Order: sequence, then C-alpha cells, then structure tokens
Amino acid sequence: MSVEIVSANPEWEGILNLDKPPGVTSRDVVNRVGRLLPRRVKAGHAGTLDPMATGVLVICIGPATRLIEYVQRMGKTYRSTFRLGATSDTHDADGTVVPTPDPRVPTLDEIRDALAAQTGDILQTPPEYSALKVDGRRAYDLARAGEVVELEPRTVHVGRIEILGYEWPRLEVEIDCGSGTYIRSIARDVGEALGCGALMETLVRTRIGVFTQRDAVAPDDLDRDTFAESLRPALDAVPDLPRVALDEAGVADVKLGRRVAVEAPAGARVALIAPDGRLLGLGDVDAEGLSIQPRKVLG
Repeated sequence: MSVEIVSANPEWEGILNLDKPPGVTSRDVVNRVGRLLPRRVKAGHAGTLDPMATGVLVICIGPATRLIEYVQRMGKTYRSTFRLGATSDTHDADGTVVPTPDPRVPTLDEIRDALAAQTGDILQTPPEYSALKVDGRRAYDLARAGEVVELEPRTVHVGRIEILGYEWPRLEVEIDCGSGTYIRSIARDVGEALGCGALMETLVRTRIGVFTQRDAVAPDDLDRDTFAESLRPALDAVPDLPRVALDEAGVADVKLGRRVAVEAPAGARVALIAPDGRLLGLGDVDAEGLSIQPRKVLG
C-alpha cells in the first residue's frame, strides 16, 4: 500500500478556473501562473486546449496537482463551428485547408443523422496532429516530419450534440462529451459521413465538470493581488466523492498514513475533510465500511 503525502500552505493550494484566450498554448498559461508562485510550488493543467481554442482551462496549484486526474475525468462541454465542404490535415482551420471540389450541400436532416451517429459510446480515431505518443514521440512531431502516423481507434463517450445553427457551409454545434474526445475528429467523421468533408473552424470549451466559462478568470486579470481570491478549494476537484469529516485525532492518523476507524460507505473512495472544512486527502473504505486507508494526503 502506498500513500502520497504533500505538505500544504493554504495560500498556494487550490484550483484556478481560467478562460484561455486564443493564440497561446495551455503550457503558456501554466507558465504565466507559475511566475506568480513561490519557486517550489507546482502548477499543472487538467486538459490541454489547442492554441486556436478558447475557454475553460483548469490549473491545479500546489498539493492540488495530485488531483489533476480527477478533473481530467470530468465531463466537458464545447461549442464549435464546423466548416463543411473542406478538409484539413489537422482537421481544423490551423492546418492546410483543401476545399472539396463541387461539394454536395447536405440537408439539415442528413446532418442530424450524421451527428446522431457520433453520440453514445463510439470508436474514434484521434487526429494525426495530436499530443498522443507513438513509440515515445508525440504524434504531431511525427506528422510534421512527414512520417506516417497510425493511431488506434479508442472508445470515447459523447453524451449530446445539439445543432445551434446551420447555414452552408458552417454548422454550429454544442457537444457534451467525456475525457479523451477530440472535437476535430467528430468534425472529420461527420464530413466523411455527409460526403462533403468538414473541419473544425472554432472551438470554445465552456465547461469541465463544475468549472464553467461563466465563472472563469482571464489570465491577464491574474496577479499576486488577485491570485488568492481566484483560487477555488481543492475539494472542487472531487465533488462527487462521499465526504467523511475527521476529528483532530483522525487528522493526525491520516497525516501519518494510518488507517482511520470511522464508518463510511463500504468499498468507496472518499474525500477526507479536516475540521476547518479543507480537503485533507482521499482514502479507500474497507469492505465492512468501518475504516479508511488514506491514499492521497494533501497535508
């Protein structure tokens, strides 16, 4: 059994919900945040946005970086404009765009059918220009070098695709999906199904789980004076986990990685809450629901 323990300073622990502007990478935004932090405090984002894309970029600070995987698993909502009648090597407008010769103009009903085929649990092939690794190298590096990139289809979940507007050649959609879904791939596959080709022209991420664009902070508005008030509690990274309140004795046991004798939902992973309301860590409940083994301890 292993227990991850990270000491914490409340001033440098939590989650930033930022509204990424166009033209910068997710790493650029993380680096900007990092310049506001003490040298040894880490920051990491929970889900990349391409430079052309805008919207919600969640950045975990300090010990909360241990919770990035939980944010990454949250459902996401995107708004996108697909350009029909053209294709691109990157499946978006940043690539080499090739108009489809004499494209057919699909009807709205045909578009609905094509989108319906992209919902539910679907097999999706990621774009060749993606950050996925092939034999230790990024797929986009291989593609840019002119090498053949073969990525295996994988199962992703798309909960909903709603048409917001359609006027040839542009189709505006809103999409709810799970982790690992590429909106560019949806555009590509819809274009192929319609026989006219398609690419993703714009992309805005409006939600990751409980983090919405409406509540997001512009990176340019973030400085040392506004940083603390922009931080959300680490507990927001695990909103669906059962919560177990600990007394001071329980806190002491958890910090030492010792099993805590307390009743909780049998077999569940739970959020361990300190007396001051902060997330102390995560733990696994035994099969009888009588004790908890700490797994991640924020300190």
